[in-house]
Amino acid sequence: MPADITAIILTKNEEVNIEECIKSIATAVKRIIVIDSYSTDRTVEIAKRMGAEVHQHPFENYAKQYMYGVEVAKAETVWTLRIDADERLTFESARELVQLCDCNMETDVAGIVLRFKKNFLGRDLYHGGVYPWKKMNCYKTKLGTIENRNMDEHIILSSGKVIEMKQDCLHFDFKNLEYFINKHNWYSSRETVDYFENLEKKRSKNELDFKTWLKMRVYYKLPLGMRAHIYYIYRYYILGGFLDGKPGKIYAFLQAYWYRYLVDAKIYECETMNIKYSANGSLKN
Repeated sequence: MPADITAIILTKNEEVNIEECIKSIATAVKRIIVIDSYSTDRTVEIAKRMGAEVHQHPFENYAKQYMYGVEVAKAETVWTLRIDADERLTFESARELVQLCDCNMETDVAGIVLRFKKNFLGRDLYHGGVYPWKKMNCYKTKLGTIENRNMDEHIILSSGKVIEMKQDCLHFDFKNLEYFINKHNWYSSRETVDYFENLEKKRSKNELDFKTWLKMRVYYKLPLGMRAHIYYIYRYYILGGFLDGKPGKIYAFLQAYWYRYLVDAKIYECETMNIKYSANGSLKN
């Protein structure tokens, strides 16, 4: 029997993933809402066939798209689940999520952290700081909202405790290397916009989540070029990314010397060429 949960999924050309995503949550949630950014493939058709309610809306960023989903859903369920089309609940994690939601209907638990196992180039990654990848994506509807940011947006609770699941969920964000590189190029522009916005706001440590504070106060204080190199050494050697074989090496290398260095290069470009990047628009996939 499903828990009292409304699931919200954001999509753009996810015909490869959307059916398996919906299947994985169908027995755990009461209602499934898909917010689609005008897909040009069969995403909408498949989602409707699988019983989801589908709404289409122009994409600006993930946070605003999700806020639109919350608005149109008008969820009356106690819990809301934010899940991406390339994510899956397993049989075990779906059962655990239902149990946790059912047991905490009347408690002060307001958020549930989901654990994800990432698959890259056909291999599950267990090292290099990518396992388990954790997100507080299930929350009591009346107590949660989302940060209005261009990248790394998080669900924020107005009150209550957070607990963590024990069972792994699955993350299949890798389609092929061309898509992976294009996506991280798109991400890097949004990260660049966030960097300058955080500089302008000059927010205190108490106003920033730890990850953003670490990036702004520590990582970006390191010299350009050196920080990407340190990032690679940390992920691949210190956190053991080398234990995941060739996929682990490729993943760590691309994260450091493609994505993180590309962010640095775009920041440098903006500072020296007096230009600005835009964070608007969806990934062209």
